[in-house]
Amino acid sequence: MDAFVSHDSGRTPTLDQPQLLSRHEDGAELAMALWRFGSPLLALSSAPYGGGWGERHWILAAQVVHGYHRTDPADHLAGLARDVGLDGPGIGMLTAVDVRLVTASREDGVAAAATVGLTDPCWAAAADAAATAPATGSPGTAGTVNIVAVLGRRLSGAALVNAVMTVTEAKSQALWEAGFAGTGTPSDAVAVLCAPSGPAEAFGGPRSRYGSRLARAVHRAVLDGSRRAGTR
Repeated sequence: MDAFVSHDSGRTPTLDQPQLLSRHEDGAELAMALWRFGSPLLALSSAPYGGGWGERHWILAAQVVHGYHRTDPADHLAGLARDVGLDGPGIGMLTAVDVRLVTASREDGVAAAATVGLTDPCWAAAADAAATAPATGSPGTAGTVNIVAVLGRRLSGAALVNAVMTVTEAKSQALWEAGFAGTGTPSDAVAVLCAPSGPAEAFGGPRSRYGSRLARAVHRAVLDGSRRAGTR
């Protein structure tokens, strides 16, 4: 059964458990998690496929092998989307984490889900970052934190940008509380989606009405995932 994200302005969206798929690639059986939207949502994302701004119909999170070093992640994800029959604009993310281990959290008007891999945590302003960073958009080593957040109310353009910042701040707080030495990994991706119509919230920061809920939902999802990652 397909997993749907439903939205109704102001109500808590339903970020259901994704449809789980599998494929054989690079000598391994790899999982994929697929969320389909009942109707398109407005998105802002840093994902290698479908990143940027616009309406999106689905999100595909695909597991890759450890040590993945392809430099064409967008093309790779486009092929995977075709293979499972996806059409229309969507978002694709890659991670070496088993995407069946997604952690989720909800708060009034907000739902968040995360896949958390932390074998390669780093500080954003590390002095040697340029020398050690993987190719842009590439998962590099196994550690990748991918976050999807859905808000049941429309955000203004500025508020949606601010919401992406809020997600990143909440992620970094969760990693610090879980005892990881870093603000994230070199290849983290985020997608924040919201209702495409209706009255728009003007603010998305961590002290705004919806931004505060977003921060708490993301914090819980990432903290749960990071604790799980720390036990493996």
